[in-house]
Amino acid sequence: MSSNKVMRKLALVLLMSAATQVVAAPVSAANLDSLERMLEAQGQVQLQMQRRLEQMSSDIDELRGNVERNSYDIKKIVERQREIYREVDNLSRQPEKAAPAEEKKEPASTEAYSSNVSENAAYEKAVNLILKDKDYKGATKAFQSFLTTYPESVYKPNASYWLGQLFFAQNQLADAATNFKVVADTKDSSKRADALLKLGVIAERSNDVATAKTYYQEVVKSYPNSTTAQQAKTALAKLK
Repeated sequence: MSSNKVMRKLALVLLMSAATQVVAAPVSAANLDSLERMLEAQGQVQLQMQRRLEQMSSDIDELRGNVERNSYDIKKIVERQREIYREVDNLSRQPEKAAPAEEKKEPASTEAYSSNVSENAAYEKAVNLILKDKDYKGATKAFQSFLTTYPESVYKPNASYWLGQLFFAQNQLADAATNFKVVADTKDSSKRADALLKLGVIAERSNDVATAKTYYQEVVKSYPNSTTAQQAKTALAKLK
């Protein structure tokens, strides 16, 4: 028997002897073996618990890493959407044929963003067909497809606005009006003032002076301090 084992059994004898002074029970080899097995079993349980705790800690670290990566991805999507809105606003300042000069857009205070990655990608693709590829026919089809696929999208007012712009540029006034009305019915849209102005222009071109005045007056009433309102006032003055 090794010295370590002898010392261990001696310690167990001393522990059992102390216990017998209280319970007056004799110490036997069987009791020592039983106690030793109990201690070994307890050690195994503690070892297993330690391993489980280490595994749980590893799993938590992995989950935390996934959360951080997802947060980063969402942040990048939001930043890209903000860039898109700025690019879209810059494009909207460009003058169109036979249309009043575009207003200098005031940045919207808030914009909604989708958490659907596919929805974001489809919208960005349609916008890039205008901004990067200058493929206006392709952009028209892309926005129409987008609105069919995502009819309740948070981008619906903006997609409708750009469809209106595309149809307006092609002198398809009925289709343009249909899309501008969607924007006009969205009270918190940053494009609403311009959509109302365009509806006034379309009504004026259609010789519907009364309706044109109504749209121009709505712009002046709802957005009195905007550049769009100044354009509406100019248009109203010409109708008198």
